[in-house]
Amino acid sequence: MKTDILEMTFGIQTDLVTSTAVNFRPPSWPPPRDWPVVIDKDGSVLAYWGDSMWPLTPWADRPLILDFGDGEVPKRKGVKPIDPANADILRMIATWLIWGPYAARSVSTAYRKFRLVRAIVSLCSNNGISAATMMRFPKVFDKVKESLSPSDYNFIVSLFHSLYDARETLGFTIIDADGLRRLANTSPNHSPVQTPYIPPRIWLYQITRLRECLTDFLKHEEQIKACFQFCLDSYIKKNGTLEAALSPKKTSTTRSPFVSGLSYQSDFAGTFSEVATRFGISELLAKWVNGPQNQAELDSLSIYFSIVTIAGLAYICNFTLQRKEEVASLRANCLTWDEDETYGRVPIICGETTKTDPDSDARWIASPSVEVAIQALSAIAFMRMTCDQANPITRPNASDQANPYLYSSPTEPWSTGSGKTRAYHIRSPIRSIIEMIDQYVNLFDVEKLRITAEDLEIARRLTPNLPEKEFAIGKVWPLAWHQYRRTGAVNMFASGDISDSTMQHQMKHSSRLMPLYYGRNHSRLHLNQEVQATVVMAMYQAQVEIAKVVAATDRFLSPQAPERKEALAVNILSIKDVKDLIAMAKKGTIAFRENRLGGCMKAGNCEYGGIESVARCAGGDGYKPCNDVLYDRNKEPHVRAELRRVLEEIALLPAGQPRYNALIEEQRAMENYLDAISRH
Repeated sequence: MKTDILEMTFGIQTDLVTSTAVNFRPPSWPPPRDWPVVIDKDGSVLAYWGDSMWPLTPWADRPLILDFGDGEVPKRKGVKPIDPANADILRMIATWLIWGPYAARSVSTAYRKFRLVRAIVSLCSNNGISAATMMRFPKVFDKVKESLSPSDYNFIVSLFHSLYDARETLGFTIIDADGLRRLANTSPNHSPVQTPYIPPRIWLYQITRLRECLTDFLKHEEQIKACFQFCLDSYIKKNGTLEAALSPKKTSTTRSPFVSGLSYQSDFAGTFSEVATRFGISELLAKWVNGPQNQAELDSLSIYFSIVTIAGLAYICNFTLQRKEEVASLRANCLTWDEDETYGRVPIICGETTKTDPDSDARWIASPSVEVAIQALSAIAFMRMTCDQANPITRPNASDQANPYLYSSPTEPWSTGSGKTRAYHIRSPIRSIIEMIDQYVNLFDVEKLRITAEDLEIARRLTPNLPEKEFAIGKVWPLAWHQYRRTGAVNMFASGDISDSTMQHQMKHSSRLMPLYYGRNHSRLHLNQEVQATVVMAMYQAQVEIAKVVAATDRFLSPQAPERKEALAVNILSIKDVKDLIAMAKKGTIAFRENRLGGCMKAGNCEYGGIESVARCAGGDGYKPCNDVLYDRNKEPHVRAELRRVLEEIALLPAGQPRYNALIEEQRAMENYLDAISRH
């Protein structure tokens, strides 16, 4: 076992356990049986590590007990006894959940995780086997599904994935990678209540259009700010003060400085259309708001700000997998960077989670491309804050003024928005994507969102039970906020199968960083657990779909062992139904994981990576390529682009440094891949 005791500290948020407390950190691993684990406020020890029950009441302020099942007589209804050896396994897991590097921060989260693990350990005990050997007993493993409720599937797969990731610390494995894949693909949630997957063509169109909207704003940012300030100054001059201009009692015809009827006045600024032309933003407003045939109206700038805001929020959702309520609660300083030794600066979005459980940290891994969205939305938010500060109804506090919400409401004098008639902290709900497409008709071309036969085929392949009433050829794809989460997660692991090189480029940052940070606990940060569960579930579910493509086409090749692919083809080509493939996954006869060069057919865990490094896969370390690797021809553009990036970085590094040597091996591996696909 490899355990750094210094990394193990008490995680639950309570004043009862301080850094000097005897139960703050285990003295050894495994802990001694007489180590005090629960101590009340008076200093009395309520439980030692080896006890059959740990009362968590002092930390929870309500009766809550971890029952390991090896006491004399089970005292509670429905709690089955567990043999001593399995009870010790359960105790070690409980310790890891409460004191481990990713310890739960709330008692309720620790208890929920314990309850789910206990059900499976109890199953093993009742069948006379050790939980650490369950994968050797397929009949017992098949009963795991019966012990779980459908609502627990995503959570349980993520939980046992984290336990599998910690196997060196724990010293055992309960469910291995193959078992997790089988469990994920037999999830009852996989069929009846699956969120629609956005087809690649439609996903790529909407993400490209959203980014175009954001970059257009940033290109004209200085002109927009100047125009906005000019309009404010004009309103102040006309009304005396900005507060007077914001009064709900004024009318646009009597108080607006841009009414054509005021042209006789010597200080008339012109119509708003003329002002927009003067500041060089008339074509911008025509493109996104008015259309080329119409002049900019008085409220065009407010509408444009709202369009850019929605585009920015949707763009962030695509690359962070956040809920709409979560992205709507982000503030201007939400983007931070985690310095990683391997990948450099990794973007992290920090915000407010919609979950009340403090253990579900409001941090999300993002793609660096979200920076354009945050820059654009921040600029709008600070412009609108100028009006918010002058509005006696809005009343933003000092913290709001310094760090406004990215989801801003129209509060400028010329807008008709409701934001200026309520306090700043009262947030309006974010509307559906479809409603906003209907309102802001220039954001998307609905004809580009119409479903083609190919779109429907791909969507049904990943979501077989799409309702025909909504999803049919010729209908407009009903984009929805919640679709971004599943689509993003699937694209990270299945994009080599279902996307072109452009999508691969769009997803490249997320597809490399999210699996590491969410799926393999690469980061010491406490990240949003629900997104982690979605990412992990998608990772396992995607493997079955990818395996079909491996077998059915000549897209994949083995650099030295073609019989490896042929063996897989023999098993899969005769399969006609997805359900049969899932059954194969359940039996463990499908083994394929996508990596940066193609895929890995190793049945168990790969000790060399394949995500963060492909040096061993393709012989970049000077040895022959791995027997289990398959090269994907479709990844050639991505590999060439990655090779160029690596060569640029190598040129900047001193020879002989660890990073330099690692990149040289990466370079050789990618060159070996390119040589192999050119020869076959």
